[in-house]
Amino acid sequence: MKLLRTSIAVAAFVVASFPALAAPIPLSELSRYINSLTKAQTDFVQVNGDGSKSKGTLYISRPGRARFEYAPPEKTVVIAGGGQVAIFDGKSNLPPEQYPLRRTPLNLVLAPKVDLGKAKMVIGQREVGGTTRVLAQDPEHPEYGTIELVFSPNPTTLKAWIITDEAGNETEITLGPLVQAESFPMSLFDINLQKPKR
Repeated sequence: MKLLRTSIAVAAFVVASFPALAAPIPLSELSRYINSLTKAQTDFVQVNGDGSKSKGTLYISRPGRARFEYAPPEKTVVIAGGGQVAIFDGKSNLPPEQYPLRRTPLNLVLAPKVDLGKAKMVIGQREVGGTTRVLAQDPEHPEYGTIELVFSPNPTTLKAWIITDEAGNETEITLGPLVQAESFPMSLFDINLQKPKR
């Protein structure tokens, strides 16, 4: 009987020694946070599928607008605005590549009202190293690809995302501290104004 009590005590000590697994941040809280993120600016680091890296500055103006300014030597600019995404290649004199924003996973972040609890939008949620990772897709068009959003808790903060496009290519964006802004010039997100500059 003494041996049994000792075994139970040891087992209890071992269990208590392991840290409790943190629960993922609820989808309702993540949706609230994204919807509160109306205008913000931050530095970012991008890692492409081939391992190459780029740096730059990101401007977000929800709903529907974002601007990625890549640092030299790239000088590439990517603008989401007017329902379109345009990629201005800093090394080319050709017109920008353009796509409907709704056909990209980034639309899930820039939508007027984000509801991650919508049926079939979130296809995975997990806690990894103190962060909550949410894998989301357009429930009506899963073929458009996925976006994995990475959040830290207390307070809830967007730290990174990984976009997998319809061809299976992955692009990871790691964000610096998000600085809230009162306003941005609308010209930052105007694709037509950007064309003459290129």
